[in-house]
Amino acid sequence: MESQAVHQFFFQLMVMLLTARLFAELFARLQSPPVVGELLAGVILGPSLLGWLEPSQVIKLLAEIGIILLLFEVGLETDIRQLAKTGWQALLVAVSGFVWPFVLGFGLSRLVYDRSLLEALFVGGTLTATSIGITVRVLTDLKRQHSREAQVVLGAAVIDDILGVILLAVLYEFSRGGDVDPANAGRVMGLIAAFFALAPVFAKLISLLIRRFELISQTDGLIPTLIVSLVLFFAWLAHAMGTPELLGGFAAGLALSRRFFLPFGVALRSDPAFSDRIDTQMRPIIQLFVPIFFVMVGLSLNLRVIDWSSSFIWSFSLSLFAVAVLGKLVGSLLLRGAWVERFAVGIAMIPRGEVGLIFAELGRTAGILNNEIYAALIIVIALTTLLSPMLLKSFYRRFLPSVPVRGELPR
Repeated sequence: MESQAVHQFFFQLMVMLLTARLFAELFARLQSPPVVGELLAGVILGPSLLGWLEPSQVIKLLAEIGIILLLFEVGLETDIRQLAKTGWQALLVAVSGFVWPFVLGFGLSRLVYDRSLLEALFVGGTLTATSIGITVRVLTDLKRQHSREAQVVLGAAVIDDILGVILLAVLYEFSRGGDVDPANAGRVMGLIAAFFALAPVFAKLISLLIRRFELISQTDGLIPTLIVSLVLFFAWLAHAMGTPELLGGFAAGLALSRRFFLPFGVALRSDPAFSDRIDTQMRPIIQLFVPIFFVMVGLSLNLRVIDWSSSFIWSFSLSLFAVAVLGKLVGSLLLRGAWVERFAVGIAMIPRGEVGLIFAELGRTAGILNNEIYAALIIVIALTTLLSPMLLKSFYRRFLPSVPVRGELPR
């Protein structure tokens, strides 16, 4: 890279980071998800509006690191023990909220709009994701994080994350081959199973070494240096095994989670204080790189080349939005209990947020989703992400203002 290009890149990176922070702060003050502000920053800076920036190879590389660290954070915050508190209810909500949006999104794209098989699979896959971080923040603001319906949502989010990452790995394999091959899908599923079986044990052993070195280290920054190295190694290992790199980030976070336990009751004791230190010291690094990914998504979206007078973009976006909302509500309505609590669960599962963006971006970079389909998915993700917090707050204030916050839905 020439010297002029280097200093231009530094200036562009500064503009990206500051603009992302500004819009994230603005949306947070408006009681809206900051991730939408970061996405909007990319739309404004990119070809859709000002045309100041474009997604260069260096930005894409930084965004790739952001994706891996984002899924590391998702894995780190995943609470598998939450499933024990909610039983079959969380399983029902998660599986139904995963299957219905996928089936309806795939069917709509394939049968109604005559999209290719791979396009339809990516559209359906994008609609399966749930951004639980947004919902948890809203429930916390409403002092409902310990409510009965919140426990079901948190438990369902665990399954949703795992199913979503597995589906993402399978779609990644399809995108590399350019077609749908059941044999490759089976191979990837086997590799994922082996990876998830071995990664936690390896990560736990590494974490023991990190704790020992931390006690004798004479310099600052040991934990973030070694944890980032571990995450990057897992990303490399995941790719070497034929699965997407971001799977390694998720597995590393899941393995190091203070709430993780191995299947079949074989648990390795974790150190909550050590996990807290990991969380505290990694957060600034994650908060630096992750916004670059969201800004790059906005930069990759060129709204100027879309024919907004075409009925396709509007009908496709609105149809997908309806499917995205209804698909998440179906599972909650199958629960037993008061209808208001069941609806609250369904509304809380609606936002797609950052996980949906990862699906859409993978489809775009693989050349499977054209600009119109990609734009429609971004619109749906943004609408569901913005709608759910507002709808959830309004719903609680109207129907659940004085319901006790502790307890469980009927089993």
